[in-house]
Amino acid sequence: MKRTLYWFTQDLRLDDNLALDFATQNSDQILFVYVINPRYRIQTNYHCKLLGDRQATFIADSLLTLSSQLDSCGHSLLVVEGEPHQVLPHLVSKYEIGQVICAEQVGLYERKSVQKIRNELGSVPLHSFWQHTLFEHTQIQTVSRDLGNFTQFRKRVEKAPLSVVTSCRFDPSRLPAPLVTVCGANEQGILHQWHAQRQDRLTETRVPLDFPAGEEAAQAHLRDYFDSGVARRYKETRNALDGWLNSTKMSPYLALGNLSPRQVWWATEAFEKQVVANESTYWIKFELLWREYFQWLCLKLGPQLFRFQGLAKSKPLTTFMPERFTRWCQGNTPVPLVNALMNQLNETGYMSNRGRQIAASYFVNELGLDWRYGAAYFQQQLLDHDVASNWGNWQYIAGVGVDPRGGRHFNIEKQAQLYDELGLFVQKWRGEQGVSSVDSVDAADWPTFAEEDI
Repeated sequence: MKRTLYWFTQDLRLDDNLALDFATQNSDQILFVYVINPRYRIQTNYHCKLLGDRQATFIADSLLTLSSQLDSCGHSLLVVEGEPHQVLPHLVSKYEIGQVICAEQVGLYERKSVQKIRNELGSVPLHSFWQHTLFEHTQIQTVSRDLGNFTQFRKRVEKAPLSVVTSCRFDPSRLPAPLVTVCGANEQGILHQWHAQRQDRLTETRVPLDFPAGEEAAQAHLRDYFDSGVARRYKETRNALDGWLNSTKMSPYLALGNLSPRQVWWATEAFEKQVVANESTYWIKFELLWREYFQWLCLKLGPQLFRFQGLAKSKPLTTFMPERFTRWCQGNTPVPLVNALMNQLNETGYMSNRGRQIAASYFVNELGLDWRYGAAYFQQQLLDHDVASNWGNWQYIAGVGVDPRGGRHFNIEKQAQLYDELGLFVQKWRGEQGVSSVDSVDAADWPTFAEEDI
């Protein structure tokens, strides 16, 4: 009898889940597990947490939904806390598991964690499945062994052209028998305890989460977005700083795997066939290809994605200045638009793509700060944090990434005129309530150290 432990990570869904599909076909009994890693809640990432409270709450909500879905199929979700390379081998031994199955991830720390688990499991195999992108390894290798910059990557992909992997449907009738576990009282209630703790941490925020979490909510949002018809004008509205329907708002669901990128791609294709195919629907796919590019780039670069110098020939002429960093984080700078953007981020966990570029450019170019601290703060605050997209974009802005122009320096005044001409966004998010200077002492008094490269 083959017993399987299925480890949910960034694939919090049942549908279009290649790893789960393999597990259902190659198991007699199955145990579903999610591991809460306490290390992610410690401020070890440039004074920031690896997992912020908003995304943690979103994960907890998604897990409650996933648990309910599994319950309806006669299964349960075991949520445990600890380091995965310690917790999972213990469960494997305790329940005489014959194989561990999970989705393959792109993040450096996540991949190192999987390798540690493999080492600890010994003869028990761990099967991981690549399903976080539109394309497979062999497809990307066929069109480009060297990713190049995004434009080169996109043109090669479109010229080939590559076929997006077909989605696989979840069939609950094919699930193997549940593996019955013997849990202590603490294990049984850990998900609800964790969820309550996350909610308590958010009680001081003024704006509730706009994104309902979980696969069912993600599927409903995907349908509603295209049923509304706003995809017709996505290209014209995508740079807006605010507004629910001005962008697709798929990013939180893609980050946690409530949706797969393939599902968004096929929904766009269906809209093009049934309603209209225009420049805007092409740009939805264009943005999916941007996400795709950063996933493969993250996998390729490994630790280089987090280094101060990145891909550049020399280190940036920036440093770390605590007061400037703190005031940027708090939305307390001399620039109203930047303040408004940071207030929006802090209160909602969300910021538009255009807003992220503006805030990052100000951080690097006007404040002269080490880009890694900004990337780490975004990682902590963003509801939709994705390691590849976040750190790849920060490198891009800082001039140490794949931008062929060597970085981006936005004219903040011009950006305000283009995207907040009437000042309504600044007014809504109280951007005028800033300081006249980011420095309370002379520049000579500031420390000029920067942490060592990874």
